[in-house]
Amino acid sequence: MMGPAVDRQDRLFYAFDLDDRVPSNHLLRRIDAVLDLSWLREELKPHYSDIGRPSICPELMIRMLLVGYCYSIRSERRLCQEVDMNLAYRWFCRLGLEDPVPDHSTFSVNRHGRFRDSDILRTVFEEVVCGCMQAGLIGGEGFAVDASVIEANASRFQRVEVAEVDWTPKQRAGRPVQDYLVALESENPPTNPRQKPKALSPSDPAAAWTTRGRNKVMFGYSLNYLIDMENAVILDVEATPTRISKEVDATETMIERTEQRFDLKPDYIAGDVAYGTGKMLGWLVERKIDPHIPVWDKGKRNDGTFSRQDFAYDKERDIYICPEGKTLKTTGRLYEGKTFRYWASKFDCEPCPLKKRCCPKTPARYVPRDINEAARDYTRALMKSDEYGASSVDRKKIEGLFGEAKHVLSMVRLRLRGLTGARDEFLLTATVQNLKRLANHATRPPPRPVLA
Repeated sequence: MMGPAVDRQDRLFYAFDLDDRVPSNHLLRRIDAVLDLSWLREELKPHYSDIGRPSICPELMIRMLLVGYCYSIRSERRLCQEVDMNLAYRWFCRLGLEDPVPDHSTFSVNRHGRFRDSDILRTVFEEVVCGCMQAGLIGGEGFAVDASVIEANASRFQRVEVAEVDWTPKQRAGRPVQDYLVALESENPPTNPRQKPKALSPSDPAAAWTTRGRNKVMFGYSLNYLIDMENAVILDVEATPTRISKEVDATETMIERTEQRFDLKPDYIAGDVAYGTGKMLGWLVERKIDPHIPVWDKGKRNDGTFSRQDFAYDKERDIYICPEGKTLKTTGRLYEGKTFRYWASKFDCEPCPLKKRCCPKTPARYVPRDINEAARDYTRALMKSDEYGASSVDRKKIEGLFGEAKHVLSMVRLRLRGLTGARDEFLLTATVQNLKRLANHATRPPPRPVLA
């Protein structure tokens, strides 16, 4: 039997409940069960005026942003359209069928105003981390750190040399350029000549010109994650220009901020060789954190002569002993603020039968020793332990998070410009990743009892 024809005439009354239209296993329903934003309005209250027209509810905007980053809706204009049409999105954002959706321009106004003034996106991220701690997802014993390159919203074909930069009034009016110039003025120490950028983007000068990433060359930012290795929960996130030195500095910032905010201090931290500098290792050992990090060592020679490793160090006498048994002593002078030099006597080196293999072009041999060489030696000893081998495997969990951010959440190329824009996008991405893990944990069925 053929059914009745569809009538386009509107009904006078509807019996409709959005809650009935969202499946019980829907991702947003599971996230909503673990997401608490009841504190948000009170937190942002000082940033709103007591007079004038009512503003858009901040919880609504945060929920819409979480929906966008959860489902890879990067455009806020498209996000407003999707929330307007999708019943599950409306339900998650606490909107009824007839409630209007905010205009896309509202997000930009609040982003450059209330949200950044209050640093509310970081507060939301930290509240989610606290939820993970309460759920028992964070062990706090071992951390891992790593960085991944994200392409900036800047064309690699429109780059200028640093010496040729002449900002036009139109370029100076842009927020990324203003933030960049303010950052330059606030940096009192001069920039290391070896770390000067090779090129700048006129639209996003804070982005670094790099060869790391999908393309051969591009402008990019580094997405820095600090995770707890037990359940791969992101403890902190930081945005930096794509330079190894900046990534190492971000590690120190994230570890200190995690300890201050959550009272979490790991027993050990794992990372790749980029974090194995003497400065980084010394900083970790000083804070009694075991560095499960390969030592970054450039002391090995490739010309056939003896390397630094061929000289034995006597800690008690503070001397080096060469392969022939002669001693090398130091004057205590510090070179470049980070290295001591241990010199051999030319009277020992000139008649030495191993001189051609040791110092063929100089009258005497010297061995440099980093001020953090003790921490480097301590790390080398840790590299031989079973715990180091286990953490080297576990730290690869962070690569899975980067893969999820890029291939599932579409964090391949930034939409916002400037270092603050990159930070906002990275914070929202990390918040969504933690929310998904917390939601999966909360809805996970209890383990089956083992029959005797």
